[in-house]
Amino acid sequence: MRKFFVTLAVGLASAMCLFIAAGYQVCVRDHSDPLRRVDAIVVLGGEHDGREAYALRLAREGYADTVVVSDPYWPREPDDEYLDGLCAGAEPAVEIVCFRPEPSSTRGEARFIAALADERGWSSLIVVSWGHHLVRARYILSRCFDGQTVMRAMPRQGGYGPVRWARIFNHQLGGFVEARVKGC
Repeated sequence: MRKFFVTLAVGLASAMCLFIAAGYQVCVRDHSDPLRRVDAIVVLGGEHDGREAYALRLAREGYADTVVVSDPYWPREPDDEYLDGLCAGAEPAVEIVCFRPEPSSTRGEARFIAALADERGWSSLIVVSWGHHLVRARYILSRCFDGQTVMRAMPRQGGYGPVRWARIFNHQLGGFVEARVKGC
């Protein structure tokens, strides 16, 4: 009986170590690509946490002339002045394209982006998202968009505790499974 419990404890400890190592590789390690000039900059699932401003900064620095902003959070606040102003063209030097993905997910964003890229003849994009989302976003976009993607993480201030990281990793893992099953 003792051997069973020792084997069980070693197995659980090994599984936990594997989970932590995989979570670190996917969600914590930086998967950003070097910046270069592209056809458009895409902001995935904006929460007004600096990603839109970062994308605009990259556009002003000459990396692209167009910024595409996803707004999957519907219904959103009716007085969302920031997004309303951004989508109304408050940035005169940069073309802004705002859209609501259907479905409201990374897959919906990838579908819209692929269709827009095809319509406009784009072959390269900078994609801005959270660092922990880049691996899954790259995978999903590669299933919908045939062009080249430059993935850029928007760094967040502060860290998360272990429970939050576990939830984030599980969400990303579930998203991979869904993307594998559903495709684009």
